[in-house]
Amino acid sequence: MYAEIAVNVASLAGTFHFYVPRDLEDALRAGHLVTVPFGGRDAQGVVVGLSDDAPEEIPAERIRPIIDLIDPAPVLTRAQLDLAYWISHTYLTPLIDAITLMFPPGLARQAETVFCLSEAETSPAEMAAVVPARSPQAAALQVTLLELLEKRGGSLRSGQLDHALPRQNWRGAAEALVRAGRLTKFSRLEPPSLHAKQIRTARLIAEPGLLARARERLSRSAAKHERLTAALDFLSQQTRPVDVSWVYAASGCTLADLRDLAERGLIDLGDAEVWRDPLAGREFVSEDAPPLTTAQATAWERIRTALALDGSGAFLLHGVTGAGKTEIYLRALEAVLAQGRRAIVLVPEIALTPQTVRRFAARFPGRVAVWHSQLNEGERYDTWRRARSGLVDVVIGARSALFAPLPDLGLIVLDEEHDEAYKQDPPQGVSYHAREAALHYAKQIGAVCLLGSATPDVTTYFRARRGDLTLLELPRRVMGHTQKIQEQAARLNLTPVFRPAGEMAQSIDLPPVEVVDMRQELRVGNLSSFSRRLTTALHDTLAARRQAILFLNRRGSASFVFCRDCGQPLKCPNCDMPLTHHAGAQELQCHHCGHRQPQPETCPQCNSRRVKYFGLGTEKLVDEVRAAFPEATVIRWDRDVTRMRGAHELILHQFTSGQADVLVGTQMIAKGLDLPLVTLVGVISADVGLGLPDYRAAERNFQLLTQVAGRAGRSLLGGQVIMQTFQPEHYAILAASEHDYAGFYAREIAYRKDLGYPPFRRLVRLLYRHAQAERAEAEAGVVAAQLRLRIKDQKIVGAELAGPAPAFFGRIANEYRWQILVRAPDPTTLVRGLALNKGWIVDVDPLTAL
Repeated sequence: MYAEIAVNVASLAGTFHFYVPRDLEDALRAGHLVTVPFGGRDAQGVVVGLSDDAPEEIPAERIRPIIDLIDPAPVLTRAQLDLAYWISHTYLTPLIDAITLMFPPGLARQAETVFCLSEAETSPAEMAAVVPARSPQAAALQVTLLELLEKRGGSLRSGQLDHALPRQNWRGAAEALVRAGRLTKFSRLEPPSLHAKQIRTARLIAEPGLLARARERLSRSAAKHERLTAALDFLSQQTRPVDVSWVYAASGCTLADLRDLAERGLIDLGDAEVWRDPLAGREFVSEDAPPLTTAQATAWERIRTALALDGSGAFLLHGVTGAGKTEIYLRALEAVLAQGRRAIVLVPEIALTPQTVRRFAARFPGRVAVWHSQLNEGERYDTWRRARSGLVDVVIGARSALFAPLPDLGLIVLDEEHDEAYKQDPPQGVSYHAREAALHYAKQIGAVCLLGSATPDVTTYFRARRGDLTLLELPRRVMGHTQKIQEQAARLNLTPVFRPAGEMAQSIDLPPVEVVDMRQELRVGNLSSFSRRLTTALHDTLAARRQAILFLNRRGSASFVFCRDCGQPLKCPNCDMPLTHHAGAQELQCHHCGHRQPQPETCPQCNSRRVKYFGLGTEKLVDEVRAAFPEATVIRWDRDVTRMRGAHELILHQFTSGQADVLVGTQMIAKGLDLPLVTLVGVISADVGLGLPDYRAAERNFQLLTQVAGRAGRSLLGGQVIMQTFQPEHYAILAASEHDYAGFYAREIAYRKDLGYPPFRRLVRLLYRHAQAERAEAEAGVVAAQLRLRIKDQKIVGAELAGPAPAFFGRIANEYRWQILVRAPDPTTLVRGLALNKGWIVDVDPLTAL
């Protein structure tokens, strides 16, 4: 038997064939993770196919055998392998990279080169001195490398050297030292770092008579006798083995005490595997499904029919903010679970996961698992194993949760389908889009894919209107259901609002939006961050003991720092981008490469002390709110304060429980949160990002403004939105102020059609990065010439190039960036098979051209 295997070696395309040893023939299946010999080293591989015949193009004697099976169960299903092939083909990425997308962190391993010091008894400087170097910098790097190896025990893996010497060509220095005999190297494949968690357990095994006699002579020490007695008393109340930590807590005993009891034959100490479940121990109040509005019932009937007939189909649920889309998801999930199938629910941000989990776990207790990047490796591994074994029915999480190996998958939900977080950034790995992958996956396995949004992606809405997806509309906001409305009215001392005849739930208008022209504020001398109208609204909101949200899509305290004497701006040394001031940390940060430096006392150019800070970010906005409204409790929600695990849920709990009056945040607060006590939303600057040279700038701005406006007015208290802008006449701001998706779509789709942007033509972005500006420009020119020749030779109609040109962010992390934008009906046909040097990034269907 022969196996076709995708080998886990960096930048390796294609598959390779290996002989299956006879002892593995009965066990091996497609999707198994194996160890194989490859290029003089051991490597991981995934079996993608099996055959009784050797491939004709390879002599049988050259085919080497598989070394070992890493996991007795397949790590991928056949359906996941087919999805990996589609991702590889669609996004022009090696198959093994598409496959390892679906692994939990720590399972995929690549062989690493280990560098070791030779046994010569000389100092690092003396060793490096006899090795030829191309430059003083290269010689210095050789010394640094040798000193690091000597300090760290004489040997380091390539990954450790990457971490210790970032953005340095240490590999060239290491190879020179290897050739000179100063270093040795070899390849090593580490086993997966993931393992099932084992705990030590204890159980009582002594008969009552033996136990009674033993109690009389447990220990001569009164303290120990008391501990052992308490441990036996606790274990006598248990009906099964328990974690020894429980025994410690109940009795104060130690492991040595328990071993003493075990040696006497009174208890048995054992081991047990436990699941690392982040939801373990949490209680969710069960709730029944509420009645549907007429619009909800109409939409649900279309989905229910598809589930009942053949269990497949693709839907776009377009509903205004607060229209009750989540209830449709829950109904669909209930129907799928009743069929004995399972479901995946995707949300764009980790911030949305706690609220989503609460609603789904309350409806389906004990059947929900959560999956996102803030879980530790063990928790994600156990969730992956439980999903693979069919021990959970619903997986909720961010983008990567799409790859949970659930058997009998019947439903995939993408909430906020328009969100850019569903597209993986190319530098972080394969640039796939979870929405497109979900649509393909559902079609492939015969499942329903349900997309939902108040502001659908323009391309998705275009496809739905064309008939590629079934378009369902929810045009009215649902305030709540009859009983809850009456309860809320009584609690707030308000007059109850009665439902229209025939309606089981109460609809409510979207909040009114007032646009404030900040140019006029400047004309009357108002230089603060708050317009007069917003200041008044905040006073009224706080006086009424209501809550407010202030939205600003920019972090930090000041976005521009410069010297008022010499005019020198403070820029990142790695990126040539302005540094952002973070007053709390008293430092300047680059939001592109992560560079940090202390807050300067004087100008580094002229030593002047007149260093000034301009611009506004969420950190400074919080200070301004506290200064203007000292009686208000203000909290912040942005990336800087949510790096710790559980931070999202803590902030959400603080705000929803009334512990804060004002929430200041970035786009994290604009996505799907249900905050019924918020009566005011203030958009500090509606123009952020609107002027960027990017074809999606207006769409991105409209979506953000519409979504954040939707956080207001979700209860009987009503609500209002105030948008501050210097461009009140811009069509994106006007449409957002009127909650007018149809109007925005009509304007935007006409613009896209005139300029040939998606959905009328697709894009591929080719981005080249190099430490030398001249090399980056030259390489981009060579590839652009190759592409133009392909267009000419293949006579491709409607294909054109933009560039080569420097990217908008021209240098990041000491690498100059040049790009080529390929625009064509199918640009992948032009790029596929192009021989690209190291340093190129290929982004299919990019969401930005910056």
